[in-house]
Amino acid sequence: MKKPALLFLTIALSTHLLAQNIDGAWSGALDIQGIKLHLVLNINTSSNKKLNATLDSPDQGAKNLPISSINFENSVLKFALSMAKIEYQGTLGSDSVFIGTFKQNGNILPLNLSKSMSTPELKKIIHPQEPVEPFPYYNEDVTFENSDSKISLAGTLTLPKKEGNYPVVILIAGSGPNNRDENILGHKPFLVIADFLTRNNIGVLRCDKRGIGQSKGDYKTATTADFASDVRAAINYLKSRKEVNVQKIGLIGHSEGGIIAPLVAANNRDVAFIILLAGTGISGDSLLLLQSEMIQRASKVDENTIKKTVAFSKGAFAIVRKENNVVELNKELNIYFIEKLKADSTLKPETMSDSNFIKSNTTRLTSPWMRYFLNYNPEIILKDVKCPTLALNGSKDTQVPAAANLAAIKSGLARGKNKNVTIKELPNLNHLFQECTTGAPSEYSEIEQTFSPIALTEILNFVHTQIK
Repeated sequence: MKKPALLFLTIALSTHLLAQNIDGAWSGALDIQGIKLHLVLNINTSSNKKLNATLDSPDQGAKNLPISSINFENSVLKFALSMAKIEYQGTLGSDSVFIGTFKQNGNILPLNLSKSMSTPELKKIIHPQEPVEPFPYYNEDVTFENSDSKISLAGTLTLPKKEGNYPVVILIAGSGPNNRDENILGHKPFLVIADFLTRNNIGVLRCDKRGIGQSKGDYKTATTADFASDVRAAINYLKSRKEVNVQKIGLIGHSEGGIIAPLVAANNRDVAFIILLAGTGISGDSLLLLQSEMIQRASKVDENTIKKTVAFSKGAFAIVRKENNVVELNKELNIYFIEKLKADSTLKPETMSDSNFIKSNTTRLTSPWMRYFLNYNPEIILKDVKCPTLALNGSKDTQVPAAANLAAIKSGLARGKNKNVTIKELPNLNHLFQECTTGAPSEYSEIEQTFSPIALTEILNFVHTQIK
């Protein structure tokens, strides 16, 4: 579920002496769960013989993002965007291609850069639903503290008017380093949802995740439980605002946010209702295996490869679930990956070394977030959710497949005898609730629509029934 996101920040440019001239545009593409994310590194030499560079992300409509540091020596290129925790290292071969790896937040992906590859044009991304200022409602940037973790969180509160007493929903983002708009591939779904609801007399609070944007804390060490703690802090903050009807505070969670909302709502009288948008109902390990199968199939991967990669992941997940000691877990995963690669080298990308493949997968699977997620079963907590609940999912969602997850959500809520439950599968919508063709993540950036009007209406109608 990990949603794919690159966080480019404008930071001071650091330069180094050139060993040889590599001026020009170098292009390549990251493959992130079936999404091709093109990057273009633009290098030029200044008059004082120092190296300067900017980065373009054509698929995200981003251009001339300044590199924080860059060095080229002995055929090895290194550059970094330090504030975004992005690093690259590649070696220039005789074919004039940099063979290298891209790193961000512990993830390692192969990335080859070439001048011969056609440079993708910067996409003119049109998102007609995205609102522009001035807004016809009250808009305030806010900060508040999570007293449990002692960190400051930041977000935006929108209200129909500055004065009044309004029902308010808290938007809870999916997995990944999401900001308050839940930016993904140029789309801002939370901005669209917040704008729609506020224009319909419902207040909205949406926040940057801890360690992201203006929120403090450490994103890399956070788990789903930590993000749930941040949502509880957001509820406490809303209860301090005179403009908020504290009897009508609801939660709307997307993807992982659909796990967090029940965690917060369970036996919590401060939560009036919850809405799960592509929320998960099955255990984390089962979800990721099903997700891998569905995405590959939607991307036209052959069935033998799908079977092989799912079996590979299943074996690794089993190790994570049974070993609680991190040191021992690292050892066992390393042994597992080495043995698997010896038996079948096609399990890794051709351009990625064995050591980088093992390091990338071990780092990912031993992270606090992943260990918590793989072991968590949402059905267990759903029985303790007593407030009105709406669960929506798109029929073409390949990341959180509708049938299995909606059935599990319904079952979990039924175990707790929650009688106020609405479960709906919406036709032809993907994980982002866009009208789509296949549901594959590769389509997300190609679709102009940010969030289906049908899904927005379902959300609004449900909220209205809860605030009467």
